[in-house]
Amino acid sequence: MVKNVNTETETPDARSRLIISALRLFAEKGFEAATTREICDAAGANISAIRYYFGDKAGLYRAVFTDPMGETKCHTNIATYSGLPLAEALVRFFGEFLEPLKKGEQIRLVMKLHFREMIEPTGVRQQEIDAEIKPQHEALVAILKEHFGLQRIDADMHRLAFSIIGMAVYFYVGQEVVSAISPQVLNTPKVIDVLAERLAGYSVSMIEGEALRRAQEANHE
Repeated sequence: MVKNVNTETETPDARSRLIISALRLFAEKGFEAATTREICDAAGANISAIRYYFGDKAGLYRAVFTDPMGETKCHTNIATYSGLPLAEALVRFFGEFLEPLKKGEQIRLVMKLHFREMIEPTGVRQQEIDAEIKPQHEALVAILKEHFGLQRIDADMHRLAFSIIGMAVYFYVGQEVVSAISPQVLNTPKVIDVLAERLAGYSVSMIEGEALRRAQEANHE
């Protein structure tokens, strides 16, 4: 990465301003239509700041796709949850998964950008799947595997994990719907923490249901 920006003319938070401005413009216009010039103008930054902080426009786009989600991401280290009681592990999992929702408007723009990426793919989504989504899924599957005492992961464990995660994902993709119907569910950091606890409780019920199904299936063999 070439770092030739005049740091004397750039304020310390120039990178953050670029991220915020680019997020809004990329979400509204898409990667191709949003220009680096208008992004820098909106951010009040020198055009060379993009090269300094991100390398190029594509590097800025990749950063915009992930940075606003925050540094607190769902742990992908299985050892983080190992040995914890099921309910406690799930509360921690959902708490970390939902933490970015506390950023409000930024996350709404992130989701708008994600939807646009599905329509006008640049390849960044696949990178996110490999780097974030797959490890998160594997972490949840590991929690389930430990709880059920399984030697191997079967298709039903994946079905259960997708279903559990799906409850939390809806609060990202359906933010506008939730806000229109019951805004008090997402309108403060405190209620988002409550949501994590509730989702953990709902998940325990789903897991108990799967355990019962497996027991009944075993009895019929």
